[in-house]
Amino acid sequence: MSTVKELLQSKPAQIWSIAPNASVYRALELMAEKNIGALLVMEAGKLVGILSERDYARKVILQGRTSKTTAVDELMTPLVYSVAPNNSLDECMALMTTKRIRHLPVLEQDTVVGVISIGDVVKGIITEQAITIKQLENYISSSGYGH
Repeated sequence: MSTVKELLQSKPAQIWSIAPNASVYRALELMAEKNIGALLVMEAGKLVGILSERDYARKVILQGRTSKTTAVDELMTPLVYSVAPNNSLDECMALMTTKRIRHLPVLEQDTVVGVISIGDVVKGIITEQAITIKQLENYISSSGYGH
């Protein structure tokens, strides 16, 4: 079973974050520049929230705000679901599906060590399944089955 730790080893180690008092506009610039869908909101090295494209889409225009005058902490989701490096990808998929979220910070003793997206998890699960299928095909076609 693949773990979050194994998944993180296959990704760049960079963690993108923003301060709670930064403008939403700056957060959007950073997300566009880095081609990511969410930013961790960090204060004094601690995770205090997450800001996603979905937060922006639902909370700026629809509430009559502007991204240049709205602070990140006004839009961020303060209740952040997270996982540990030893969690399985299946556990991550279940959490993301149940809570309808697309990004999970990875924490080790309250320290952020990475971020995974739903795309990362799906890719990891598909890779794992392809390996299992190949192993089964090899087993079936060898003398190990039915002989």
